Amino acid sequence: MSRSGQSILHVIRTVALWLLAALLVTAGVSHLTWGRRGYRIVVPDWAPRVTGLDKDAIVVASGVAEIALGTALATLPKERERIGWAIATFFVAVFPGNVHQWRTGRSAPMLRTDRARLVRLFLQLPLVAWAIWSTRSRSAR
Repeated sequence: MSRSGQSILHVIRTVALWLLAALLVTAGVSHLTWGRRGYRIVVPDWAPRVTGLDKDAIVVASGVAEIALGTALATLPKERERIGWAIATFFVAVFPGNVHQWRTGRSAPMLRTDRARLVRLFLQLPLVAWAIWSTRSRSAR
């Protein structure tokens, strides 16, 4: 790839990284504030038995995790590749909640229709790829 092509790709990757950090922090804040009650619906009924936490605590924990991951991504440049893998793992870990919401047809903030809930399922893989791609180390590019 030419130097200008590499430069453009670097800019795109950097913008993607910062957008991911902002998305995570914003989502985390929503889990702790305006969306907190609505997000409890997304938590599968088996999750409290597995985690030992009630549904509200799971929503709060996921919000705190999102804020921590987004903040780490923005402030720890030497650890970005590891943080990217942690974010990808987080996106995989919350996927059962998205499936549960789709299967039960329950509405949550910004997911009030069957179509929106189905589309949300298919967004999980691009989110995982985004986390890995935008945080790859320079030598891996």
